Amino acid sequence: MLSNFFKSKLLIYAPLNGEIIPIEEVPDPVFSQKMMGEGLAIIPIGGKVHSPIEGTVILLSDTKHAIGLRSKNGTEILIHIGLETVSLGGSGFTVLVKLDESISVGQPLVEVDWDLLRAQDKKIVTPIVITNSAERVIRFEDSKEGIVGETLLMTVFPK
Repeated sequence: MLSNFFKSKLLIYAPLNGEIIPIEEVPDPVFSQKMMGEGLAIIPIGGKVHSPIEGTVILLSDTKHAIGLRSKNGTEILIHIGLETVSLGGSGFTVLVKLDESISVGQPLVEVDWDLLRAQDKKIVTPIVITNSAERVIRFEDSKEGIVGETLLMTVFPK
């Protein structure tokens, strides 16, 4: 049984380049109080949002500011690009994948016009949340700086 536990572990890598912060520091109570689940956030320095896992796209918000992914071990991840970005109605976001598409680590998911977000006074901090974290054991890494596809953010095991 223990060997199955380790076989089903999921490594989650940085989907963006930037500063990694605890979820508790996100200036939005929905995330900082973990209402959506456990996770962390990245303050991006630019670039596209990339897949942090191998899996499937399970959610593409109509306003293109959030994307949901499911790994092969059933872990569900929400990447919420910026805060209060739903009000942009999709402006500044170009989705590069389709619903139900298989994805791999490092694959570009969404192109973001970070300058537009800043010009519209949107916070660019991007939460990465395990939405089914109540069913998971999560081990966070100590990294402070994320590099797309290289920096390990967390390891997730089913309970």
